[in-house]
Amino acid sequence: MGIISKNISKAVELLNNEELVAIPTETVYGLAGNIFSEKAVKAIFKTKKRPSFNPLIVHIASKNRLTNIVSYVPIKAQLLADAFWPGPITLVLPKKDIIPDLITSGKPTVAVRVPNHPKTLQLLNQLEFPLAAPSANPFSNISPTKPEHVENYFKHDIKMVLDGGPCKSGIESTIIGFENDEPIIYRLGSTPIEEIERVIGKILIKNKEEISPEAPGMLERHYAPQTKTILTENLVKSIEANREKRIGLLIFNDILNDEMIHFKIVLSETKNLDEAASKLYDALHQLDNQDLDIIIAEKLPDYGLGKSINDRLSRATKNKFG
Repeated sequence: MGIISKNISKAVELLNNEELVAIPTETVYGLAGNIFSEKAVKAIFKTKKRPSFNPLIVHIASKNRLTNIVSYVPIKAQLLADAFWPGPITLVLPKKDIIPDLITSGKPTVAVRVPNHPKTLQLLNQLEFPLAAPSANPFSNISPTKPEHVENYFKHDIKMVLDGGPCKSGIESTIIGFENDEPIIYRLGSTPIEEIERVIGKILIKNKEEISPEAPGMLERHYAPQTKTILTENLVKSIEANREKRIGLLIFNDILNDEMIHFKIVLSETKNLDEAASKLYDALHQLDNQDLDIIIAEKLPDYGLGKSINDRLSRATKNKFG
């Protein structure tokens, strides 16, 4: 019997009993637990093999509950919450004392968002507590965008994946912190910079931090396949340089035919960045299962969601092969 289920009542029961449940969001599946349960939060870190210095995102049912979690909301943070919640924006704000240090890795701030998925909103509304829910994958591996991805990772470690189908956005939320009340992007994500700047004006990016990250997703190596992966702006040259190997190709839209390519995935025939983002992680999962020597990923146009996809691919290629 598999662990994938559509039974929300069962998910509520498990979470109330301090167990973990993988939950669907519009971005990726999250490994969720009660933020006030030390047992559950420690289980999240242990199950994911996630370093304790990497803070977790708190998921709440509506923006009205934000003040239960945080002690101060800058004007631009409120504008972002009004414009994008429920949705893939995470705000890093000063935490209230009730938020355990375990969630925030000892920092005085907490990352919080309202996910835009009907099943998870229904779940959150039936709980007396918010959920900590980092991506439901072992630390630094490819994020899960289908319930089957989670089951493959954790079928022996958790009791349930709440089935919400494939994730619509397909890459994690954009994370925004505030320094002297001014917004800063800590992680590029499913909400493009251009849309954010239409609401609050110009915004800085500070999205790499190895030692003590302000937010999740800032570490150099992340979202990575087991197969050696390279990111290139010159597909032909990269294919030529690896002719002796079993090559897998991840490309944006071009139909490139070469007998040296063993497996190929096109992210969007119509050059649609939303479609490309929604397919990205599933494509990496597929490529990683093809017994390849190398995955060659094409760099996408560097604007809108293309910028976020390129960020994920650049971290996936900072891999252990050097």
